[in-house]
Amino acid sequence: MKKLVLSDDEWRLRLTPDQFRITRRKGTERAFSGEYHDCKRPGIYRCRCCDRPLFDSETKFDSGTGWPSFSQPIDTGGIAEKDDRTLWMRRTEVVCALCDAHLGHVFPDGPPPTGLRYCINSAALKLDDGG
Repeated sequence: MKKLVLSDDEWRLRLTPDQFRITRRKGTERAFSGEYHDCKRPGIYRCRCCDRPLFDSETKFDSGTGWPSFSQPIDTGGIAEKDDRTLWMRRTEVVCALCDAHLGHVFPDGPPPTGLRYCINSAALKLDDGG
C-alpha cells in the first residue's frame, strides 16, 4: 500500500480548520461535541482525509465517553497503532494506515468479543450511509 502524503497546505485545502487540527496535528474534540458521538445511522465510517473504510456501524457502541466508540476496525491493516506518552499518560494512538491521519486512541476496556474500545474523533471520520 502506497502512503498518501500531502503537504500541510494541501491538507488545509481539503479539510476544515478543526479537521486539520485533529487529524494532522493530533488534536481532539470536546467530549459529546462531535457529529457522530450519538449517531445511530448504519453505514461505513471512512477516514476524513483519504476516504479509506475504517469502521462499520455494526461495531459502534455507546461507551459513555462522548466520542464515537467501536469494538474493532473493518480491517486491522487499515489502521496503525503508535505509543502515545503525551499529557502525562501512556496511551495507544490510532492512525489511518494510508494517510497517517490521527483518529483517536484504543483502550482495553471495550465489550466482548474483542475487549477493545476504539475511541475516535468525529472530525476524523465521515459516515458513508448510502445517502
